Amino acid sequence: MKKAGKHIILGVTASIAIYKACELIRRLKECGFTVTVVMTKEAQELIKPIVFQSLSARRVYGGGIFDDPDAWEIEHISLAQAADLILIAPATANVIAKIAAGICDDLLTCTVCASKAGMLIAPAMNENMYNNKITQDNIRKLKSYGYRFIPPRKGMLACGKEGIGCLAQLEDIIKEVKKCF
Repeated sequence: MKKAGKHIILGVTASIAIYKACELIRRLKECGFTVTVVMTKEAQELIKPIVFQSLSARRVYGGGIFDDPDAWEIEHISLAQAADLILIAPATANVIAKIAAGICDDLLTCTVCASKAGMLIAPAMNENMYNNKITQDNIRKLKSYGYRFIPPRKGMLACGKEGIGCLAQLEDIIKEVKKCF
């Protein structure tokens, strides 16, 4: 995978806010970024990879690290080397916890671990999950390592209640991405 300018790996996880990643891809491309999507297996239960492939005009990488046994390149290494920035939006409590613990059990977490690129994470989850002491500790830990976060906003959550946990506005995500370059 060749590196061409401002290349963003967009990690997409299984938050209900996943549908906003579709518009995020379009807006990032309008800003001149190359976007390659890496989806967790759980995310693929909510939106099929073909949607992101059509929007990004690039191959979408699935959740498993051994999904393409015929490939000669080591995917997580080549993705990590190609990235100028890894943006995870939406980011679940699960993926934040795995990254904070150094768990590399899927393509996204392996790519994050192998990369020297900037890291930008936009959480989206239920308010109770976001405010959970463990989640907040994981966020603090990752921030201490230089990971940047775009905090969620208050709004109507998937559970039907209003609270903090909605994915940040796309304009705010784009603004933070631009700050990374």
